Amino acid sequence: MKCKAYLVEDSSTIRSNLMETLHELAGVEVVGTAETEHEAKRWLAGNGEGWDLAIVDLFLREGSGLNILQALQARRRPGQRIVVLSNHSSKDVRWRCQQLGADGVFDKSTEIDELVDFCAGLQSA
Repeated sequence: MKCKAYLVEDSSTIRSNLMETLHELAGVEVVGTAETEHEAKRWLAGNGEGWDLAIVDLFLREGSGLNILQALQARRRPGQRIVVLSNHSSKDVRWRCQQLGADGVFDKSTEIDELVDFCAGLQSA
């Protein structure tokens, strides 16, 4: 069964490249995208059964990925995963994301392979 992912990323270039990479290398089907906190929270709340993985950037065109993590803390189903993909992945940021329920934090510049491996692992789980 394909992993259904929802991608929250405000850069169209990164969004497009990531969708292609995750599909080709990890078999992930991106079922929706958002560029803002509000769009993401609305879609995720209204499609609770429609996703297995949310990939969230921290700094968005409007709002913050941290607020999305916080909103999903008590709302996600067992088995749903949330990861952060950001250029801002210091030790403190990673700790805060994990406190808010992130299953992983990946740096856009250096940890794309690790994100792909994480996603591929969801396929076999």
